[in-house]
Amino acid sequence: MPRPAADWGTGADQLLRSLFDAAVAAVQPRLLLPERLPTPPPGRTVVVGAGKAAAAMARAIEEHWHGPLSGLVVTRYGHGVPCEHIEVIEAGHPVPDGHGQHAAGRILALAEELTADDLFVCLISGGGSALLTLPAPGITLGDKQVVSRALLRCGAPIGDINCVRKHLSAIKGGRLAAAAHPARVVTYLISDVPGDDPSVIASGPTVPDPTTFADAVAVLGRCGVDAPPAVKARLLAGAGATSLAGLADAAPDETPKPGDPQFARDGLVMLAKAADALAAAADAARSAGITPVLLGDDLQGEARELGAEHARLALACAAGSGLVRPPCVLLSGGETTVTVRGDGRGGRNVEYLLSLAIALDGHPSIWAIACDTDGIDGTEDNAGAVAGPGTLARTRAAGLDPIRQLAANDAYGLFAALDDLVVTGPTRTNVNDFRAILVLA
Repeated sequence: MPRPAADWGTGADQLLRSLFDAAVAAVQPRLLLPERLPTPPPGRTVVVGAGKAAAAMARAIEEHWHGPLSGLVVTRYGHGVPCEHIEVIEAGHPVPDGHGQHAAGRILALAEELTADDLFVCLISGGGSALLTLPAPGITLGDKQVVSRALLRCGAPIGDINCVRKHLSAIKGGRLAAAAHPARVVTYLISDVPGDDPSVIASGPTVPDPTTFADAVAVLGRCGVDAPPAVKARLLAGAGATSLAGLADAAPDETPKPGDPQFARDGLVMLAKAADALAAAADAARSAGITPVLLGDDLQGEARELGAEHARLALACAAGSGLVRPPCVLLSGGETTVTVRGDGRGGRNVEYLLSLAIALDGHPSIWAIACDTDGIDGTEDNAGAVAGPGTLARTRAAGLDPIRQLAANDAYGLFAALDDLVVTGPTRTNVNDFRAILVLA
C-alpha cells in the first residue's frame, strides 16, 4: 500500500532533491566526454570553448587526451576548474562584459591560425552566448549589453534572443568555424535550449545559421526593443533596408547558411540534453516506488503561467482523474521566461514554483521542486527552491503576501524567508530547467 502523504514530512523534500541530484549527475562532462574523443590529427590540437560547462569539459579532455594540446575556454564567474594545458577565463553572464570580449577575441585569433592538418575542438554549452561576446564591426560592447538586458527583461524566447546576438557578433552564427577552416572542426555540445538545435545553443558559433538579419529585425520589433542606433543600422542594412542616418556604410555579410560546403568535414557531438537528465530522474523515481510522468523536456512560455498549468495537472492526479494515479511525479524540462514587471529578486524557476504553490493552495499531498541544472536560477545564488503543502501558510506567518511577492517578481525573497531555497553552487553543466511535482496518495 502506498505510504500516506501525511507520513512523508520532510521525506518528500528529500526525495525531490534526490531526483534533481540524479538529473544533474547524469549530464556531467567527466562522464560523457572520455569515450567520444576524436582521433588526434597530424598537426596541432587546439581546444576552445564557451559556456557554464566549458571548464569542466576542458578538464575532461585534458585527463583523457593522448598527445599535445592547447587552447582557451571562457566560463561564467565561479564556474572555472583548474586545467594544465587549456587556459580558463571567467566572464560575465547573462550580460556580457569585457572579460568575455577579450576571451572571444583570443579564441577567434586561435582559429585563424589553423591549417588543414590541425584539429579545432570546440566545447559549447549553455551560457556561451553571453560569454563568447565579440561585437561585429560598428557595434560596441555597450550596445550589446543594452540589447541583451532588454531582451532578457521582456521575456523573449532563447531562440529569438540568440538570433539577434548572432547578427551583432563577429564570432557567433558559424563565424568561428568559418575562421578555423580549413582545419577540421569538431564541436561537443551540452544543450540548454528547448529542441536541442545546435544553431541555437550558445548562438551556434561553429554551425551554419538558418536565421537572417531580417529575422533579427523582426525579433526587436515583436519585443518592442528600442535598440541603440548602431544596432538598428547594422540589422537594417543586413536586412536590405536603408541604413539609419547613414551609420551603416555597406550591408554586412550574412552568417554562413546550411549547405555551406566549408562545414562538410566538421563533426558535431551532442553530449547531453534535458531529456537525458529527466530520464535519470525518472529512473530514480521508479527505484523509490514512484511512477514518473514526463510532461516534456522542451517546455517554454511564461514561468508563472506554466506553474499554474502544472498545478492543474497535479490536482487532477491527486483527485484520481489525471494522467496517472498517485504516488507519481510529474517531470519536465525546457526553458521558461519571465517578463520582469517588479523590482524583486527572482529567477524563472522560483517564479514557476511560487505560481504553482499559489494555484495548489496548500493541497496536503503535493510537493514540488524547480531548479536550474547549472546551479544558478537567473542571476541569483540559488539553483531554485522547493515547495509543499505548508508553503503558503508559512509565507503568511512570515508576514509576506504570496500574491504580492509574485507580482513583484520576488519569489527569491519569499523562498529565502522560508529557508526553502536549493543552493548547490555551480554544477559546471547545464541542460536548463528541472521541475518535479510529487503527488502522493
